[in-house]
Amino acid sequence: MQQFKILWADDEIELLKPHILFLEQKGYELTPVNSGADALEQIDHNYFDIVFLDENMPGMSGLETLNYIKSTHPNTPVVMITRNEAEEIMEEAIGAKIADYLIKPLNPNQILLSVKKILDNKRIISEKTNLGYQKEFQQLAMSVMDADDHYDWMEIYKKLVYWELEIDDTEDKSMVEVLSAQKVEADGNFSEFITNNYESWITDPDIDRPLLSHNLLKQKVFPEIGEVPVFLIVIDNLRYDQWKIIEPDIAEMFSVESEEMYYSILPTTTSYARNALFGGMTPLEISRRFPDLWVDEEVDDGKNLREAELLEANMARNRIQEKFSYHKILRAEEGKQLSESITNLMSNALNAIVFNFVDMLSHARTDMQMIRELAPDESAYRSLTKSWFTHSSLYDTLKMLANHKVKVFITTDHGTIRVNKAQKIVGDRKTNTNLRYKVGKNLAFDEDSVFFTREPEKLGLPKMHVSSSYAFAMGDHFFAYPNNYNHYARHYKDTFQHGGISMEEIMIPFITLSNK
Repeated sequence: MQQFKILWADDEIELLKPHILFLEQKGYELTPVNSGADALEQIDHNYFDIVFLDENMPGMSGLETLNYIKSTHPNTPVVMITRNEAEEIMEEAIGAKIADYLIKPLNPNQILLSVKKILDNKRIISEKTNLGYQKEFQQLAMSVMDADDHYDWMEIYKKLVYWELEIDDTEDKSMVEVLSAQKVEADGNFSEFITNNYESWITDPDIDRPLLSHNLLKQKVFPEIGEVPVFLIVIDNLRYDQWKIIEPDIAEMFSVESEEMYYSILPTTTSYARNALFGGMTPLEISRRFPDLWVDEEVDDGKNLREAELLEANMARNRIQEKFSYHKILRAEEGKQLSESITNLMSNALNAIVFNFVDMLSHARTDMQMIRELAPDESAYRSLTKSWFTHSSLYDTLKMLANHKVKVFITTDHGTIRVNKAQKIVGDRKTNTNLRYKVGKNLAFDEDSVFFTREPEKLGLPKMHVSSSYAFAMGDHFFAYPNNYNHYARHYKDTFQHGGISMEEIMIPFITLSNK
């Protein structure tokens, strides 16, 4: 075990001898001094892991000593010790970024707790977290085997994400590979669950089914319209784990009233799932009832250019005649303009806002080596998402909304998965380019890890030709054509993709926020 070095400055240091002996018996190396000047002499010539500093010393005071230490050794943790409980003293010490604040008289365990909290914190958390996951590993494995409904799978996914984020915060990453393997196994079972149940969810509205994309607004958003302005914020391609990363920042502005999940429809892409979300219908229904608002795969036009019209039709169908707005934010300048015009939006009953950054981030990571190096793994990808959010116009918009009486929903249209296994597929020249699903005639592939249908209508999907079929990659697989197969298999391996079947793509957050 590492022997930590502690500098303790107190003008009554002799009276603290029992405490010093106690810490030495626990394995810590103590250097006692009886003035601020002596403390500075020591810290300028020796390394210390932590400094204990008495606030009320003659000559150079504890606060003066603290300010010098923080200016010359800003990363050295300092614990302020005092008999003075005056609020202004505490605030000044806290403002100087002390690590802890202890009130005399001290007791040995109080001191030891402070030391461990500061110096052993990461080691203790790592040990407890890894031990906790090891204990739950078997229970999770059994849950994966026994899961038989959509509620079970949401709980499993939440637990896996919980442990993923907990292990993220540890120094010891020994459980990362074990957890990754367990997620791969869970995704395999989840994919089988989807293939066995998805058709009945689409065709039979009376069975027990999860909340799906095309039912989301009717069931969760429209009933809230009327009392206060409602803001529906759709962050394209936001996974549940990414939500959990930005949640603490949002919780500082709003009360998180509820955290729910819903299931994205297939394919888990913007052109299908988000059109279904705003339109309140399956893609098949949209293509039949509003052919002018649906763009087929073979057409080069943008697939999500008519969302405002789809939302308007959805509201009219549900007899909601209130005023609404729709905004799509693709660039920082657009986001800035939106946040600056929040007051003007308060006259609308509903404001739908789409932020596209996370989706652009996943595509940029695929196409740009620099982004891939910035986010080489899941943990770094989450970190990049958080960094974007805290400096984004979305954050500014939420800060503005927090000052108004509003109801805010945060959700997404689908998630994304980090793919690793290439799978050969053959299609005609009009087959779409998405790596996680294919639409075309005469599709040929190895049937392992593929959900395939020649009757897309049964999945709520339009059929462009009599012989059109859909193929969906499952788990962490992705499609590659035989031509130049090895090149594309290498290029797209370890990239974030969506359109197929996995927990990460299908089970997505729906968050309700209210004013504090």
